[in-house]
Formats: sequence, C-alpha cells, structure tokens
Amino acid sequence: MSHTDAGAELDPVHPLPVPPARAPGLTHAEVAERLARGEVNDVPVRSSRSLAEIVRANVFTRFNAIIGVLWLITLFVAPIQDSLFGFVIIANTGIGIIQEWRAKKTLDSLAVIGESRPTVRRDGAATEIATSEIVLDDVLEIGPGDKIVVDGTCVEADGLEIDESLLTGEADPVVKHPGDQVMSGSFVVAGGGAFRAVKVGHKAYAAQLAEEASRFTLVHSELRTGISTILKYVTWMMVPTALGLVVSQLVAKDDDLKDSVARTIGGIVPMVPEGLVLLTSVAFAIGVIRLGRKQCLVQELPAIEGLARIDTVCLDKTGTLTEGGMDVTELRTLDGRPEPYVRQVLGALGESDPRPNASLQAIIDACPDTEEWRCVESLPFSSARKYSGASFSESDGESSTWLLGAPDVLLPEDSPALAETVRLNEQGLRVLLLARAGRELDDPAVASDVTPAALVVLEQRLRPDAADTLRYFADQDVHAKVISGDNAVSVGAVAAKVGLTGAAVDARRLPAERDELARELDEATVFGRVTPQQKRDMVGALQSRGHTVAMTGDGVNDVLALKDADIGVSMGSGSEATRAVAQIVLLNNSFSVLPSVVAEGRRVIGNITRVATLFLVKTVYSVLLAVLVVCSQVEYPFLPRHLTLLSTLTIGVPAFFLALAPNTERARPHFVRRVMRYAVPGGVVAAVATFVTYLLARHHYTGPQALDAETSAATLTLFLISMWVLAIIARPYTWWRVLLVAAMGAAFLVVLAVPALQQFFALKLVGTAMPWTAVGIAVAASAVLEFLWKWVGRRFPV
Repeated sequence: MSHTDAGAELDPVHPLPVPPARAPGLTHAEVAERLARGEVNDVPVRSSRSLAEIVRANVFTRFNAIIGVLWLITLFVAPIQDSLFGFVIIANTGIGIIQEWRAKKTLDSLAVIGESRPTVRRDGAATEIATSEIVLDDVLEIGPGDKIVVDGTCVEADGLEIDESLLTGEADPVVKHPGDQVMSGSFVVAGGGAFRAVKVGHKAYAAQLAEEASRFTLVHSELRTGISTILKYVTWMMVPTALGLVVSQLVAKDDDLKDSVARTIGGIVPMVPEGLVLLTSVAFAIGVIRLGRKQCLVQELPAIEGLARIDTVCLDKTGTLTEGGMDVTELRTLDGRPEPYVRQVLGALGESDPRPNASLQAIIDACPDTEEWRCVESLPFSSARKYSGASFSESDGESSTWLLGAPDVLLPEDSPALAETVRLNEQGLRVLLLARAGRELDDPAVASDVTPAALVVLEQRLRPDAADTLRYFADQDVHAKVISGDNAVSVGAVAAKVGLTGAAVDARRLPAERDELARELDEATVFGRVTPQQKRDMVGALQSRGHTVAMTGDGVNDVLALKDADIGVSMGSGSEATRAVAQIVLLNNSFSVLPSVVAEGRRVIGNITRVATLFLVKTVYSVLLAVLVVCSQVEYPFLPRHLTLLSTLTIGVPAFFLALAPNTERARPHFVRRVMRYAVPGGVVAAVATFVTYLLARHHYTGPQALDAETSAATLTLFLISMWVLAIIARPYTWWRVLLVAAMGAAFLVVLAVPALQQFFALKLVGTAMPWTAVGIAVAASAVLEFLWKWVGRRFPV
C-alpha cells in the first residue's frame, strides 16, 4: 500500500498534495569519478568455466594420470601399436575440451541475451544498463518482478512491497518506505519506486551467492555422483589387482622383461573406465548446445538431467497456456452506472499504475484516461490480495475510492454479479470487478464494503502450441497441473480448450495439511485462486509423494515455487526475479520448446545409463581376468593393442553413437544399482569364458609362437561376447543400431583377414579346431548372458 502524498508538500493554491521531486541520480562526471575509484558493481558472475578450467578438468584427472604413466612406460618397452591406448586418451580428452568449450560459448552468448538490464537515472534521465555497470550512489528504478541487484536505501516508494524470502525465509512481503534498506537478492512483488546503491560488487549481500548460483557446473547430480561412486570402487579393486598382476608377471614367470611389462600394462589399462567420465561430459555439453540452438538457456547443467526425471509439471496459466496479452471484449455495467462514467473510472485506474499488468494494460487500451481525474492515493495489484485500487479527486471535485480485482474475492457468495461471473468463467473468459469502496484505501478491510459498478470481461489469447505440448506430456507419462491465481472455473475452461481434462479446484478450499493437500493434488488437474505461498506448498506436497516436479512461470508470484521445485523453468520475458531463480530460461518465450528440453534430458540420462553398462562390463572382466591370471600363475593373455582394439570396436565407437541417440524413456533413480546389476554378471561371464578359452588354447598349442595363437583364440572369444553385450545394450533395434553393431563386427573381421592388420595387432587364428572352440564357448557364454540379463531384470527390479 502506498500514499502518494507521503513526504509531499502542500500547495497553498490547491488542497491536493504535490509529489516530492524525483531523485535525479548521478551525472556523467560523477559516474566517471566512481569508475576511476573502482566503486563499480564488478562481481565476475560467470555462467561457465573458463578455458583454463575446462582444460584442467579434462586433462588432470586421476585416471588420466594412471593411464599417462602406463603409456610412457609402454612407449619404452613395447612396439607403438601397444601404445595406441595413450593416443586414444589424448583424442578423447581433446574431444571433451572442444565440446565443453563449444557449450561454454553457447551458454555465454545466451546468458548475455537473457541478462537483466536494470534502469538507472543518470543526468536526470532513465537509462537501461548492464548490472556490471552500476556504480556506487546510482539511483535505480524498480517495479513488479524486478530483482534488487545491489544493496541500497529506498528513496521513493509507491506501494512498494519487496519479497525477501530467498534471503530471510520470511514469506510475507515487506512494505518499504523512503529511508528503508533494500537487500540484493530480494525482488519486488507490488508497487514501484527507486533506491540508491550503497553497496556494490563483492560488498553487496547476495553477490557471492549469485556468483555461485549462476556458475556452470557438472556437480550435484545423481548421474555424476553415481559415476564418482563407481570410480571409487574401481580404484579400490584396481590397486591390489594391478599389484598382484605385476608380481605375477615379473616374478612368478621367468619371461622376457619387456613382454612381461607390456602384458602387465595390458591387464591394468582396461580396468579404467576412462571414457565414461568423458562421454558424460560430452553428452551434457552437446545437450547445452542443442538446447541453445532453440533459445533455451540452461543456467545449471544438472538441470538437463533433472528434466529427465520429472513426472509432474506445474504450469502457470498465463504465459504457458495463454499468451501474455488480453483484450477487453465486453463491459457490463451494474447498479445502473452509465457506461461513459465507468470507462472514465477504468481509464483513471489505468493511469494510476505506472507498471500495469496484462489485465490492466488491456483496460488501458480499451478505456484511455481523460486526465480530468487526479489520483490521490494508489494501491498496486498484489497476487496475494487479488485486487488493486486508487482514490481519486474527480473532475467535479468529489472524492471516490475504487477497487479493481477478482469478483469472487470482492463480492459475497450470494451476489447476482458473482453468478454472472461464474457463467462467463465457464466460457473460459476472465472477469474483473470494478467496485466503489465505502472505506478509505488504507483501511485493512477496504475490500469488505464495496458496491459493484461493472464487470470487465477479458478474453485471453491461447498459445497455438499449448495443446501439442500438453499432448506430448501426456504421451510421455508426465502429469500436467495448472496452478493459477485466476478463477478456477475460468482456468478449467481454458485448460479444457487445449485438451487438458480433469477437475478444477478452488485453492481457497484446499486443506493446509501436507498429506491431505498431496492427495487433492493427485486427484485434480486445475487449481485456481492459488496464492504464491500455496504454489510453494503445492510443490512441496507433490515432492512429499515422491514426485519429481518441474514448475514453469513468468511472474513474481511464481518465484517461491520455482525456487523449491526440482526444476524451475522461466520465460525469457518473465520477471527478472523468476529468471534469476530458474534453472532453465526459455528465451523466446515458447512453451513448445519444453518438450525438446525434456527430451534432451531423457536422451542424456537414458543414454549415459545405457553406455555406462558397456564400460563397466569391461572393467569387471578386466579385474576378474587379472585375478584369474594371478591365481593360475600364467602369462596374461593380452597385449595392450588387443584390448585397445576390442575397446574401440565394442565400447568406444558404439558408445559415442549410443550416447547421442534419441531416447524418450523417463529416467529412473538408483543409477549405480541399475548399471551394476547388469555390468557384474556380464563381466563375470565374459571373464570366465575368455579364461576357459585361454586355458584350452594353452593345452592345444605348443612351440615358440604358441602364446600368440593362445592370445588370438582368447581375443576371439572376448570379442564375440563383448559384441553380444553391445547387441543387448543397443536394443530396441533400429536400422542404424543394427548397422552400427554389424559395422563393428565387420571391422574385426577385416583385422583378422588382412595380413598387415594381423601383424600390426598380433592376431592370427591358427588351425580350425581352437578357433571354432573359441566361437562355441562365446556362443554358450552369450546364451548364459542373455538368460542372466533377463533373470536379473526380473529378480532385481529398480
């Protein structure tokens, strides 16, 4: 609430108060002075990692260090073909750096587009500038939805109400008067005004919080945490196994030193699932680039993953189902009021609000102000109270107070005007009531004593893409809930027009207890007359039932719910406050982009879960093979070149394509359990079958070239089993998946058939008995693997 005469002087000629002079702001010279002193809002808020950080994160990893040391050793003791794994790591790391750098550039360019530009007064004029250009003592103008970007002192207030809940936890807006402190990180919910910056840069209260909140990050996600957990266990298994292998090959076997070292390294290298971390980073980075092309700003990278998990999306009607603009289609006068007089009242009300919302803007367009009335006092619209108002001195000198707002809030239940409103709401029309108040505007009970004057009928413009978007969510088993501050019947009618069926509930009748509220939310689809605090409570209630909730919105009344939701999605044209707290900003305001965002999330998480199994099957069979070799005191069957070839054909190349493929399956929790329940049996079967082939080959072959023949037979078995694992992972089959698997198999056949490649990879099948035995063992192992895969799926559902 505000008094325009607060702090004003009385004019001796005219009885009405004269507003105080506006705070002029700084001059150009004063700004230059402060810039020279460094008194500027230079907080380095970054939307992404720097190039140096990207390189460091991709190069200096624990496993790159292990692989790098082993590679250097191999370069000295073995032929170049045994060092191929090192070149693969260099190439992979380079790909990771390039993709993340591309993602950084995309993100930074979008961040500039979506960056807020506060209005400051300089040289007596209002100017929009970048947040980083604000200097000490700048005067900033603020209105509904604006975020306070630096700490300051209020110098003007016109019904100024600021929400500080994100800083203090206090849900109720705080009314500000000249002289009051305003804190960075809070936002305006009603009214307008101006404040003078007293703390800028790092000195501002929320500066450090803002820097952390908007930083490009790969942490805090189940996917990344799960992969880190797996790598930790892998390290624990790898260290003792590798030490045992070293001892086995160098001490227990009296063989050629260089060959023993090469085979030891061949046993250690495949234990490291080095490509898994890289592939995850690349998938996330490409996700950012893909969404960036659709004008979608991902402010927190794990949001891509979070979207894959959502099962409920809460939509605010305005800006999602309907476009922001409205049109006045009818003006129904009540109580015998003449229409010209009613239009004069509406025009004056429109002129009294310097920052009109969409409804009031439509009224201003239909009923322009005549400038014959003077506003004495104004009450800006608030989503919590559902009405606005103003007191006027009319052209004939009479004083009057008028309210404009929700009929079902201002009128008693038995009012005939309310019954008429319900009929209009059922047609999907929005209705506002113009009423004359019998009390002063600053009376807390001003809305309890009103006389209806007119019903203002507004038609909302439906978004042409809303129906298709909601149909997509329904097909993907994502439940849509429309949560609006408007009349429930009207919202329900609008929702029905875009194909969203279900009961419409008036939120004023919803229970406050969380469990009961969650039950109501599960049963109904549309909720009207929802207060900002109720929106927040609804998100919490849905989450208490195990739902993963996305919230969309563009107004200040959505901020608290956006902050609490698992994923907050804001429109680019929405208030600065909503853009600040949302993880995803749709810069082109297109609701139809949301399915693409959800699909991108599902593609990333679903595919990484899929290919993680490929990598970890290799880790399991590598560790188990090493254990079997140590226990049996035999030479390790493979050289590094063999496992480099197998990894490339059955994991590296296929995983890259599978990780970027379309995937619409909703992500499920328990990433580690889901991956390991398949990786462990797959790895065990592959290791046992390969070792059985190797032992049989050792008894079958004799002579100086026996070890090469034994290695070739074991390699054939391991390749065929790995191909079957790939064939399982690639399901369900499409033409390109079949082609991918077939191409990998054909590539291996080329290696076996071309003499130069045989020699390069030290692979030559000797005779027919042992190779066919190797194939038979692989076929039997694949059958066992198929059975185990299905049994595990039934026995250990996630």
